[in-house]
Amino acid sequence: MELHPNALCFGSELPASGAPCLVRFGGQGLTVTFASESSAGWSEEVPFTALSVSVGGLDHDQLVLKWNGDRGERALYLKDADLIRSFRRSAPEQLHVPFEQAAELARLARRRRRMVWGVVAGVVLVLSAGLWWGGDLLVALAVERIPPEWEQKLGESAYRDFLAHQDIIKEGPAVSAVQEMTRRLVEQIPNNPYRFEVSVVKSDVVNAFALPGGYVVVFTGLLRQAASAEEVAGVLGHELSHVLQRHGLERIVKRLGLVVAASIVFGDQQGLVGLMKRFGVELMTLKFGREQETEADRTGLHLLYRAKIDPSGMIRFFERLSEKDEGRMEWLSTHPMSHGRAERLKTELAAMPRLSPVPFTFEWAAVRESVGAPLSAEP
Repeated sequence: MELHPNALCFGSELPASGAPCLVRFGGQGLTVTFASESSAGWSEEVPFTALSVSVGGLDHDQLVLKWNGDRGERALYLKDADLIRSFRRSAPEQLHVPFEQAAELARLARRRRRMVWGVVAGVVLVLSAGLWWGGDLLVALAVERIPPEWEQKLGESAYRDFLAHQDIIKEGPAVSAVQEMTRRLVEQIPNNPYRFEVSVVKSDVVNAFALPGGYVVVFTGLLRQAASAEEVAGVLGHELSHVLQRHGLERIVKRLGLVVAASIVFGDQQGLVGLMKRFGVELMTLKFGREQETEADRTGLHLLYRAKIDPSGMIRFFERLSEKDEGRMEWLSTHPMSHGRAERLKTELAAMPRLSPVPFTFEWAAVRESVGAPLSAEP
């Protein structure tokens, strides 16, 4: 029997752009039948009790149903008005409140969008004159319309490809320490749309990096050289902030060009599909701009503060890095220099209420020793 899809479903084994599917509602839940060639004829039954309700989509006019099934987390996007009404009639009473909340968010998004279109029209005129600030605004609007599920697919592809060629530490003091730091930071992120995944990789590089969608790599060189766990937590807070601010996605859309950015703003999903195909491995070479680095510093500092991790560790890390900045002038660099970053963070921290940090449960000296640093050596 020929299927006529009325929704899109996202999942770990499904295409990055979503799998077309046919959704039907019954008395106890819904039935999802996949219409893609890879899943032809396969159906999944989902009870109402397993569902969470929100709003999403490029125009924030779609009802999003999420659940955890046998094949992992699913996200179902419903745009058809009759289908949404069918869900409203069939859903049990406990889903009525989140449904109405989602509907109100959609109404607010539509009102906001009407205001934004006026700005967009002006931006397009500005772009025709070639003004750079208009391009930045258009990129920001394009990024806002990209669903988190697509962003996660993009980052995951590059992340898995990178790890396939690395020596990963999967257990031990270093992994436990990084997981504890990450957990404390992530717990302080309100309405977090990402499932952060952090890996520890053997390398002498004194660094860490973040990919779109919540994928972070920490190199053992950073763990060996950091004088304290708070320094590493500061780097992690900075990298998580890059993800939360969607800086990587901004850089990618900007590299694609203003024509593609405009097509995304005006609802062309094929532009997003092209983004997924062209910018997988290239994510590894993208560099953040000075404004993005400064923003990640500031938001990372506040994240550390909320997690009750001493933010001065982040400042000390930049102060030690500043020794390598000698001979460079900040205006010649695409990134702010470490000394300037440390001074800005000191000013930011001084304006915040006094904090009583909560120590970590692990011994930092043992963590450093586990990744090859002599126990008695100074970093």
